[in-house]
Amino acid sequence: MKLDDTTITGLAHTPSPDEPGARLATHVSRLDLTNFRSYPALRLDVGPQPVLLTGINGVGKTNLLEALSFLAPGRGLRRAALPDIARLHDGTAAASWAVAARIDGRDGSVSLGTGMEANPNGGPARRAVRIDGEPARGQATFAERVSMIWLTPDMDRLFMEGGSARRRFLDRMVYGFDPEHARRIAVYEQAMRGRQKLLRDGSGDGAWLASEEETMATNGIAIAAARREVVLRLDTAIAAEDGLADRPFPRAALALEGEVEDWLAEGPALEAEDRLRDVLAAARSRDADAGRALRGPHRSDLAVHHRDKDMAAALCSTGEQKALLIAIILAHARLLGLARGAAPILLLDEVAAHLDQERRAALAERILSLGAQAWLTGTDRRLFEAFGENAQSFDVSAGAVSPATGDSP
Repeated sequence: MKLDDTTITGLAHTPSPDEPGARLATHVSRLDLTNFRSYPALRLDVGPQPVLLTGINGVGKTNLLEALSFLAPGRGLRRAALPDIARLHDGTAAASWAVAARIDGRDGSVSLGTGMEANPNGGPARRAVRIDGEPARGQATFAERVSMIWLTPDMDRLFMEGGSARRRFLDRMVYGFDPEHARRIAVYEQAMRGRQKLLRDGSGDGAWLASEEETMATNGIAIAAARREVVLRLDTAIAAEDGLADRPFPRAALALEGEVEDWLAEGPALEAEDRLRDVLAAARSRDADAGRALRGPHRSDLAVHHRDKDMAAALCSTGEQKALLIAIILAHARLLGLARGAAPILLLDEVAAHLDQERRAALAERILSLGAQAWLTGTDRRLFEAFGENAQSFDVSAGAVSPATGDSP
């Protein structure tokens, strides 16, 4: 999906509830779990408003967000192995698990389902993907129906650690604008693994190696181009926001760093494909010794700065880093809402726990102005008081979820 200047300049616009489409946000209306983590079985019906999940630590709040995250391409917000997700009973893991959800939006309803099932050919269990009850060609198809992005406590060190987590974070944002991005990544990574196996085995099959490198080149440049487009548009949109010093969340400056992205800045995509293909062919011996491909878009990185302080995010305080992440997610959600007509579903795990009252109020205001269905977890319902009557609250206990009543846990 190509983003235009109207989308960018509209980023700071807060839609009125009376505007066409303002209440047509894509949202989960029903969630069903079977043998998923702490839930033997669960059915949860919700409306389009933000969903507030409160309960003591360890009762399964994050498990609900993880279940939803499996309705996006990838391995979920914990990146867990499929067997590790199955519910344990008396020390024995269930043979399968399932997540299903009904997604409602302006184009109607669709049922998405996924889970672990036995492999009919033997061997390890496999991931099943279904849309409206029919087998689908892979998880990438989910991105065509719904967009999700999440923030978890594990991401608090996103700017301090290696680039792989930042690439995944960026790719989740790209999925919303370009659903084919997920499929290209899967094809690229499969070709990269196939090439490495050939190099490791020393088969010397030049034609087969060239075929894998061709696949990596064509998909790799498309991946880099989609990432570059979204980063550029998002950075431009954030820069267009006002620069008040007392704004609740800081403005982030975003850039994509990598040689493939540099090639795209210098010339056409077809020329970049040729360069990547040639680089891969020339690097076969070195990649064989290293045990991995040392060049390509899988080595690129998302660079983030605190725009108002002109400081790298990695050098900012822990609180500032969290605020920068929240700011990026909110800006992405608004930009996607304008481009696609529906904000993404936001999964925010313990996001309010380390925010002061002003930022909690600002977060609630921004989520409500987006018209997004956000799922937020916390141990104290008072953390969400800024939502007032504009959200739906649930108490979470071991293996159960119920409408909130009485005082906060």
